[in-house]
Amino acid sequence: MKTCKYCKEEFDSKQKVNRCGGYVNVCEDCHWDRPDPDANTPTIRGFVTGSGKMAAIQILAFESTDDADAYGKAWNNNSGWNNRRSGGLNDVSFVKIGENIGNSNHKGKM
Repeated sequence: MKTCKYCKEEFDSKQKVNRCGGYVNVCEDCHWDRPDPDANTPTIRGFVTGSGKMAAIQILAFESTDDADAYGKAWNNNSGWNNRRSGGLNDVSFVKIGENIGNSNHKGKM
């Protein structure tokens, strides 16, 4: 049993965290009533492409979950062998925060 740091009521923290997540010292009612301190953080997603025998990954930050979902849907619709269409990928605002590009010369051969 924990005491909520806002309303000072006792609650079962394990059940609360399993049900709705959040901090262990905030009860479920206060969790839903108060604004999320992490609400302004961007949604981060990774997208994988193939390059030879080694995959490449791009890590992108989106302003909202809806933007990330829209980009992911467009990514899945336009990915595939020899598919160079960008249908809808450029319509979503994002920032590239990381990238790991595969090396086609991965065995040291020229």
